[in-house]
Amino acid sequence: MDEIKKHIPNALTCGNLICGIFGILYVFKGDLFTASILMGIALIFDWLDGFIARLLHVSSPIGKELDSLADMVTFGVLPAFMMLKLIEGSCTTGTCTIGLGGFYKPYISLALAVFSALRLAKFNVDTRQSESFIGVPTPANGMVVASLPLILMYQPEIAKFIIQFNVLVIYSVVMSYLLVAELPLFALKFKNFGWAENQIKYIFLIISVILLILLKFVAVPVIIFLYILMSVAQNLLVKK
Repeated sequence: MDEIKKHIPNALTCGNLICGIFGILYVFKGDLFTASILMGIALIFDWLDGFIARLLHVSSPIGKELDSLADMVTFGVLPAFMMLKLIEGSCTTGTCTIGLGGFYKPYISLALAVFSALRLAKFNVDTRQSESFIGVPTPANGMVVASLPLILMYQPEIAKFIIQFNVLVIYSVVMSYLLVAELPLFALKFKNFGWAENQIKYIFLIISVILLILLKFVAVPVIIFLYILMSVAQNLLVKK
C-alpha cells in the first residue's frame, strides 16, 4: 500500500502533463477553446498533486522535478502557443512584421515559454519560495491566457477591448518580465485557518469569488492583476 501511495501524486502530475500535451495539439488544430478547457483541468491536477502529497505525507526528488517539467509544458509552452495564435488572429494588414528582415511580431509571445522555464528553474533552487513566491507563478499566466478564448466566445462585447494586437503583445512582454521579477507574492497556502494570519488571503478569495460572479471569464485576468497588486501593497505595508 505504501508503494502505491507514493506514486499517486506523480500520477496526478502526469495528468497535468497529458492535458498540456493535448492542449498544444488542439492549438495546432486551431481549437483554442478545447485547449483552454484542458488547461483548466490541468490546474486541478496541479493543485491536487501537491495536496495529495501533503495529505499522504509522501514526497520525492523525482516528484519535484516531474512537477516542474509538467508545468513547463502546460503553463509555459501551451500558453505561449495559444498567445501566438491569438496575436496572429488579431493582426491587421502590415502589423505582424516590423523592421529589418521583417521580424514576425507574434513570435514575441514565445518569450512566455522561455521565461516560464527560467521561472520554474529559479523556483526549484530558491529557498525563499517555500512559503511565498518570488515572481508570478506560471499557472497564473496560464489562467490569464486560457481565459482569453473563453472571453472571445462568451463575452465578445468585452473581447474586442482585450483581444487586440497591441494589448496581447504588451501583455506577453510584461508577463515574461513578471515571471522572473524579484517581486514577492503571497501564496494561497494555509498552515491554519485563523483570520489574523491569513487576512489578505481571505480578502483576496472573497473578492475573487465576487468578481467571478459579476464578470465571469473576464474576472480571471482582473483577479491575477488584483493578486499582484495586493501582494505589492502587502509588501509596502510590511516594510513600513
